[in-house]
Amino acid sequence: MKNKDFPSICGFEFAINELVNKERNSRQFKENLNFENVNSGFACALHMHQPTIPAGKNGELISHLQYMFEHTSEGDNHNAEPFAQCYKRLAEIIPSLIKDGYDPKIMLDYSGNLLWGIEQMGREDILSSLKLLTCDETVHPHVEWLGTFWSHAVASSTPPSDFKLQITAWQHHFSALFGEDALLRVNGFSLPEMHLPNHPDVLFQLIKALKECGYRWVMVQEHSVQNIDGSSLRDDQKYIPNMLKAQASNGDTISILSLIKTQGSDTKLVGQMQPYYEALGLCKQHLGQHIIPKLVSQIADGENGGVMMNEFPQAFIQAYKRIGPKTNISPTIAMNGSEYLNFLETSNVDEDTYPVIQAIDQHKIWGKISGPITPTKFKKAIEVLKEEDQSFSLSGASWTNDLSWEDGYNNVLEPISKLSSYFHETFDHLVAQNPSLTKTHSYQKALLYLLLLETSCFRYWGQGKWTDYAKTIFEKGEEVLRNIEISSN
Repeated sequence: MKNKDFPSICGFEFAINELVNKERNSRQFKENLNFENVNSGFACALHMHQPTIPAGKNGELISHLQYMFEHTSEGDNHNAEPFAQCYKRLAEIIPSLIKDGYDPKIMLDYSGNLLWGIEQMGREDILSSLKLLTCDETVHPHVEWLGTFWSHAVASSTPPSDFKLQITAWQHHFSALFGEDALLRVNGFSLPEMHLPNHPDVLFQLIKALKECGYRWVMVQEHSVQNIDGSSLRDDQKYIPNMLKAQASNGDTISILSLIKTQGSDTKLVGQMQPYYEALGLCKQHLGQHIIPKLVSQIADGENGGVMMNEFPQAFIQAYKRIGPKTNISPTIAMNGSEYLNFLETSNVDEDTYPVIQAIDQHKIWGKISGPITPTKFKKAIEVLKEEDQSFSLSGASWTNDLSWEDGYNNVLEPISKLSSYFHETFDHLVAQNPSLTKTHSYQKALLYLLLLETSCFRYWGQGKWTDYAKTIFEKGEEVLRNIEISSN
């Protein structure tokens, strides 16, 4: 089946998992990591997304970008082509800076929805630009892709049983578009909406899924995490790696490296290259027996708003002209997340020396439990906290904390839970017996509807047209699964 008809989201689970779990040495950037004279760095990431909606002429699944082109009089849909240009413009900016002797760096986070939508629309100009950034041997050392959930799902309101489905769907799709070598270079993960679950069991399952899928690190929002004692992150923690720890209700623990996204979500921070100017004022800091450079990490929507559309390209170029050519020895440089972590690793910085952090408000739970942690004690602690502390919440935290992904959205959350349960009841035992079932049209179609239903946009825009889209997707997914059930009897 052609990719424009169905995205490449499943069918090669074993091969993909084997690939992404190769020894890390084979995945490191090939650049000479000579940062001894560097005091500080800045890492900028651009997040790009357009949801898939059942809004084609006959209710077909189309990209919202296509809908914008077809309904230019609605809202800011007249910006459809400027949005499309944002998805490809770095393929002109990065090579031009390299040619002029500069050393530009950028991290990219594109949702699977967006990548599929570009394919559906036949925008070969955008696809070829992304392939240049990803596969060209001169360019790709300057560009780091971050993995994500395929359909921009919010982690805390996504069934944990679907985490690996979302993660591996994106890996399948990315590999199909850009090749296995490109997928091997994807080390970091970007959570949609920068949303970090703070329910201990959910966070444990998320980190477990990320590590099983070969991810080495994750970017987290500063105010979505805390120190183990419940205190806010100190200034000396914000610009170095931290170990994000999750402890489940049965006492099991797991952790993953994290880079801290500082401050708020205003696109002006990246659009006007604030991370570079913040990094200029920083110096090295002590960490155990080492003295290491600090890193300012930031991510912003890459296409929304006048700043990102109009100011970012020139501000990006201007920053590198101020840093100077690659031959210069500048105390503040651009470096991508994995590049920074690779430098620390090759400098023999032990991960045990990094500060340990946890999701926000988890200290309140552990403070109610004495002795070994058990599911019974955990459940009791949650009950007590909900009675005593009105501010206590297990809804997680994101860069849009003025919005809730759960309150008032039972008409979307209940269908998500129902369709997820139906999917796993239908397929899990069958796939365990015959893994090649994931290559079938029926599995692919059912998975697609499940992933799409979990898209954050169906709650971000409030009740109405967008929740109706979710209802339609749920009904189509349920119909697919019902027919599979009938045919298997």
